[in-house]
Amino acid sequence: MFGYKKEFIYGIIFTAFFAIAATLIANINLIKSLGFSPLVIGIVLGMIYANLAHHKAPTILQGGITFSAKKILRFAIVLYGFRLTFQDVAEVGLEGFLVSLIMLSSTMLIGSFVGMKLFKLDKDTSILTASGASVCGAAAVLATEPVLKAKEDKVAIAVSMVVLFGTISMFLYPVLYEGFIKDATGFLHMNPSQFGIYVGGSIHEVAQVVAVPASIPNTPEVMAHNAVIVKMTRVLLIAPMLIILGLILAQSSKEETKTKLTIPWFAIYFLLVVGFNSLNLLPKEIVEYINIFDTFLLTMAMSALGMGTIFKNFKSSGAGAFGTALIMFIWLVVGGFIVTKTITSIF
Repeated sequence: MFGYKKEFIYGIIFTAFFAIAATLIANINLIKSLGFSPLVIGIVLGMIYANLAHHKAPTILQGGITFSAKKILRFAIVLYGFRLTFQDVAEVGLEGFLVSLIMLSSTMLIGSFVGMKLFKLDKDTSILTASGASVCGAAAVLATEPVLKAKEDKVAIAVSMVVLFGTISMFLYPVLYEGFIKDATGFLHMNPSQFGIYVGGSIHEVAQVVAVPASIPNTPEVMAHNAVIVKMTRVLLIAPMLIILGLILAQSSKEETKTKLTIPWFAIYFLLVVGFNSLNLLPKEIVEYINIFDTFLLTMAMSALGMGTIFKNFKSSGAGAFGTALIMFIWLVVGGFIVTKTITSIF
């Protein structure tokens, strides 16, 4: 029994070192300016280890690495609820909520359909890639993985697509808003409030959403505010999305025996944490510390998932995942603009 516990401890500590390294790298000014979160750095470091040194590592580490990729991951998703309150969602009103809901559901459906039907991807890779684009990037991929029980390499493929197209978005959106020439009106002809909703409703990662208004000179406060709140509304919707996904997977099972419905309890706990956080019972300083700790746990989980990712496994689905992510990216940019313009004109 002692040996079993020791195996877990060694593996968890090993994964934590990767998370520490990822956190330090992510805080370098250049890396931070590019919008790369510790989560993304963590999976990259894990993948480097998996493909260069994994075969040399002692097997005693594997138990703790697996624990980090599974159990710590779910706990971290629950704690993610401390980043949200229902009051925040209410601030942007019905228009912000509708843009979030329409873009999340449509992107999820488009990505899953295109991945499986057009590019013949397996179900897990298609849904993971779609969840990353439709909700909140790497964190959404992590949250969806336990529902699907997907392999690490499929998670890594989905995250890599989020990084690629999310990074492109960070450079594209300011140009769409401002144009190429200084003091130009841009291509979208959106006011700051509309553009904030558009950014929050269509860009992949939270960090990337924050970076876009920050990169635009003399940004009105309403732009950054709407962008973040609409984005966090998409994050909040991940819980019902995962519950619905679990129901769909149970119904579509082709097994002859009855399939037990797997309820993603961590998604329900996530909503409960959001509700608790909405009561403002904890001081803001405590909540900030919880969020810092949660980011570290998520980085550990990403590092652990990266450690199970072998590049040669990308060959069969890498091109299909890229095509799927590209179509979703086009929908997010073009469809997001149309949906935002339509909804904001109605309300």
